[in-house]
Amino acid sequence: MSVGSLYQYFPNKAAILFRLQSDEWRQTSELLRGILEDRTKSPPVRLRALVQAFILSECEEAAIRGALSDAAPLYRDAPEAQDARAAGEGIIAAFMREALPKASEATRALAGELIKTTLSEVGKRFSETPRSEAEIARHADGLADMFCAYLGELARR
Repeated sequence: MSVGSLYQYFPNKAAILFRLQSDEWRQTSELLRGILEDRTKSPPVRLRALVQAFILSECEEAAIRGALSDAAPLYRDAPEAQDARAAGEGIIAAFMREALPKASEATRALAGELIKTTLSEVGKRFSETPRSEAEIARHADGLADMFCAYLGELARR
């Protein structure tokens, strides 16, 4: 496709990057929902699957992340960005209610925020360097082990 053809659909580069970012938010929300809402599996199994899928996704998307990060100030506060954050937070909150049914709402909110933030930051940093499938699996398993141990400890309290 020629550049000129692309600009028939988008007014400028920022609009293209915003569309790419919006698509990524949608895909991530669908991934999150598909894994965390699968009640045929236990919460630790779902959490492990989520970590593995997310870390792999971050590594696969690393090349485009630079361009999207450069344009982030243009769309960070857009309604679509706020909707994507709210959707993700809702999915995580529902999962935490199931994973930690006896915990207080404050404990569940903190656990969800810690897992979300850690997963996001580790995924971003880890994916900055090209990784083999074995490295990705090893790191995802280690991160999942930490999260599962953390939730297990909270559930015992």
